[in-house]
Amino acid sequence: MDKLFTIGHSNHEIGRFVELLKMHAIGAVCDVRSSPYSQYNPQYNSELLQKSLRENGIAYVYLGDLLGPRSNDPACYVDGKAQYSRLAKSEIFRSGLDRLRSGMKTYRISLMCSEKDPIACHRMILICRTLRSEPFEISHILEDGQTESLRESEQRLIKELKIAQLRLFERPEDLIERAYDTQAERIAYVRDDDRSELEELRGEG
Repeated sequence: MDKLFTIGHSNHEIGRFVELLKMHAIGAVCDVRSSPYSQYNPQYNSELLQKSLRENGIAYVYLGDLLGPRSNDPACYVDGKAQYSRLAKSEIFRSGLDRLRSGMKTYRISLMCSEKDPIACHRMILICRTLRSEPFEISHILEDGQTESLRESEQRLIKELKIAQLRLFERPEDLIERAYDTQAERIAYVRDDDRSELEELRGEG
């Protein structure tokens, strides 16, 4: 069965990051950050990262314009907050998934974002959720080099959110979907202009 991996660059030194990729024989990194730059970890700025990966025989492709957590489409927002359910249905997002599926025919791929923990990142809550029924395994590379299956991550998310009880007529799968919905609401991007307006209305600085 084919495999898809994800990883968060966090604040790893670039050598350690490359080591984590090599531990799992990753041949290509798909950068899914909306903005492929890091103020505090400049080694992950797109150009520098691509150079470091290329020197280690790992391909790099930027897909954050297609699979990132932000959108230029106003229809993907409600009160300034990105709606993952709308992003997932957008034509641009689905074209990104098609490129990812195509790449998986040639490369062993890891999606990359900045968040250390997958359950706090759109790479799981948006992208992997959309792909969870596909005929391949999804695993997250953790900071210690071990992997966590998507199913294990989902169970950890349910525990963290304390979503421990089924409602009337709910199935266990509904519990997972509810956890995804809850986390999406917690971590979704809010546009700066809308955030400022909300704070002004609330009297916040």
